[in-house]
This record gives sequence, structure tokens and C-alpha cells, in this order.
Amino acid sequence: MAGHPLSRTLGLDRRSSADEIMDTEPLSAPVVDRTLRFLELTNRRFGGAGIVLRTLEWWRVGWPAGAALRLLDVGTGAADIPRALLAWAHSVGVDMSITAIDSAPDVAAAARERARGIRGLSIELASLAEVAASGRQFDYVTASLFLHHVPPGRTADALASLDRLATRGVVISDLRRSWLALAGVGLLAYAAGNAVVRHDGPLSVRRAFTVEELRGLASECGLGYLTARSEGPFRVSLSGEKHGAA
Repeated sequence: MAGHPLSRTLGLDRRSSADEIMDTEPLSAPVVDRTLRFLELTNRRFGGAGIVLRTLEWWRVGWPAGAALRLLDVGTGAADIPRALLAWAHSVGVDMSITAIDSAPDVAAAARERARGIRGLSIELASLAEVAASGRQFDYVTASLFLHHVPPGRTADALASLDRLATRGVVISDLRRSWLALAGVGLLAYAAGNAVVRHDGPLSVRRAFTVEELRGLASECGLGYLTARSEGPFRVSLSGEKHGAA
């Protein structure tokens, strides 16, 4: 927890605004691929995909039979979570299509390669601001490991944009800012990552959130339908369905 004495000693009492390499520097295709593979690993091991899948499973009881659902995945990275969602939707008989966006050209290109041949998944090179300004809307909006990339002063605007794009609900999953997460991500980055991961992994934790911060962010934006939750020692979530969505 950020309020823990060790967290304060490690400078985790507030979000860092230092830049991650992936957000600021062009990278070669092999480096991007290796970095995305690490992110896929963390999503599998630390519950990134599981958080979104579990939330949609809860909400599925309210979906009309035969409904065709359109999802937007923001900051899709390797598009591993949209791929997992479509596999789940197929297994339970839900008609789902996903638009996955990323604002980094090299990352979007890698996501397209990974999504090749997957029915219902479209990868777009676009930012959240661009899609929000387009007037498009989706049933649900998901964002995993995206919100911590937004500078602290613009996080509320980003959350408001995610809300505007969703007609039914929002699922946000991100890292938890704590000394335990910093140690866990740092060790995994050292053992399984490249130079980019070893820099960006621990910094991502420093840029991340506590449950209380996500709760306060939702309150600041007037989004009372969103609930912040602890998702174990490494993750937090902010999610909810809008009134009347069922």
C-alpha cells in the first residue's frame, strides 16, 4: 500500500510522472516484440486478462439473448486481452466484435500481426482522444495497463473519455502502486525482460494507482457507477455498468 512506511521510503506515496521508454522513443521491431511478450506474460501471471473476463462474465447474465456486442480496447499492446475475450465469447456463444486501438505505430503493427486471421478483431492506429472525438460509441470499453501511461494531470480527462465511449460499461485494469508490486515486477523484469522492460516495468508501478486513488478519480469525474477494487497484491480495477444497461 502507498501508505505503508516502506512505500513512503521507496517514493511510492504519489504517482511518478517520469517517462517510460515505450512512450517516448522509437524502438526496433525485435525490441517491441520482446517487450510485448513480457506484457503478455504479466497479463497471464498477474491476472490482467482474468480481471476483464471475470467482470464480463458477471455482466453476461443481463445481456439479451443473441445480442451483438461491440467492445473497444484502449492501449491494446499485444492485443492479447482482446484475443482472450473473443475466445471466451466464442466458448459461451456470445456474438462479440472488438476494436483495439494503440497510439504507437510499432505497437499497433505488432498487434495486427498477432491478430491476423482472428475473426471479429480489428486493430487501429489511434489515440483515445482521437476515437473519443470521432463520436463513435461501443457497448463496453476496456483498458488494461493503459491508464498509468496517462500523465497524472490528464488522468481524469482520460477516464471521462473512456466513459463517453461506452454505452453500457467500462472495465479498467492496471497495476497497483505498492512496494510488493514494485518488488515483484522488478524481479520478473530482471529475470524475463529486456532493457526496455527493466526500465519501464518498475517505473510502471511507480506511475500506477492505489484503490483509493481510483475511487477518488471516479468521484472527481462524477462516475458513481464505477467501483474501485483491489485485485490481489499486483493489480487494481475500476469497473461498472451504467444504469439501465441490462
